Amino acid sequence: MASRAPATAGRLVSSVRKWYYNKAGFNQLGLLRDDTWYEDADVKEAVRRLPERVSNDRIFRIKRALDLSMKHQILPKDQWTQYEQDEHYLMPYLDEVIRERKEKEEWMKK
Repeated sequence: MASRAPATAGRLVSSVRKWYYNKAGFNQLGLLRDDTWYEDADVKEAVRRLPERVSNDRIFRIKRALDLSMKHQILPKDQWTQYEQDEHYLMPYLDEVIRERKEKEEWMKK
């Protein structure tokens, strides 16, 4: 019985994550999770470092979501972003920016 507990808990957590992802609503506008970050200085720098294609795709998704929001519409269900398709395209750049900022702060303390 104890060997089944982690597998069951993992499926439960996965189910809750998928439910919450769909309830958040940004996927109904075609946005990815990383498109919804609050843009502080670190996020702005990470966005600036994105490759041109990824940056253009991000701008397109945000503009489309703004347009849909102003029209009080959502995308057809077949165009919603699926939980399995959502990728963290900004996280590697954001991690690098935060690491560099902390390193710079440490350097300035000395």
